[in-house]
Amino acid sequence: MPWAPELFSAPALERLLEKRRRAELLAVPFFYGLTAGEVDALIDSFADEPVVHDPVRGRIRGIPEFEAFVIEMKGWLAEHNVSVENVDHVILPARGFEEVILHLHGESGPVDLPVAIVADRRRRGRIQELRIYYSGWQLTGSHINRPPLLQPDPALRPPDYVTAYLSALAAGDVEGVVNAFEPDGYAREPAGGSFVHRGHEQLRAFYEQWCSNSGGIPLERCALIEGGDTCVLEYNIVQWGATKLSPQAGVAVFTRGPSGRLSAARMYDDADPPTRP
Repeated sequence: MPWAPELFSAPALERLLEKRRRAELLAVPFFYGLTAGEVDALIDSFADEPVVHDPVRGRIRGIPEFEAFVIEMKGWLAEHNVSVENVDHVILPARGFEEVILHLHGESGPVDLPVAIVADRRRRGRIQELRIYYSGWQLTGSHINRPPLLQPDPALRPPDYVTAYLSALAAGDVEGVVNAFEPDGYAREPAGGSFVHRGHEQLRAFYEQWCSNSGGIPLERCALIEGGDTCVLEYNIVQWGATKLSPQAGVAVFTRGPSGRLSAARMYDDADPPTRP
């Protein structure tokens, strides 16, 4: 996800198939496509002109702007000696997402940067637009505080195991949040790295801090992708406890465990909390 494999050259696809140890591909992964050196394949993967939303560059629209973005990204990946760890993906006819961890050399040492890419897809699986999510905390030590990319959809209905978590989080109900997880379930903060809280004891301590500003964290639900035991929710953060916030974009990846509760909640936003978890 998200590039169309039929647009790439045979050598590029053969390298990817060998790397993935697969006989066929439904889509070419985002970062492999950037580094394959076949910009025309990336451009032609869009249904119309390229549209990409990047946390730093904002909206990139049009072929010249997209080409410049690809050149800049390739340079950044090479400069920081980035390797890509694949985490999860879902490919559906109208939407898809890809989740990776970028292992790179930062200014003060190794960095593990979680990145999520969401694609809206149109005819023949071509892309309508891409939305990239990651936190700037690991790279710069500060938050980007990203404006909304989507509007809330009141009709959106996440699956029950996600709704239980969202309702408890919005209410500041720490025990409700903890009980939404499997006993060995975990939550990963947007910064990734060591910001992982596994098991009910660690989860309780983490969410007590997150809900320590006299309330919970309600999220505007904007778009949903469901595939198997994975649910991806794009959202806007609008409030953190007693503090009202300007709406800020994010996405979370939820996975369902064997008992029907959360086995994982991985978040990708860059809001600056009123109280630092």
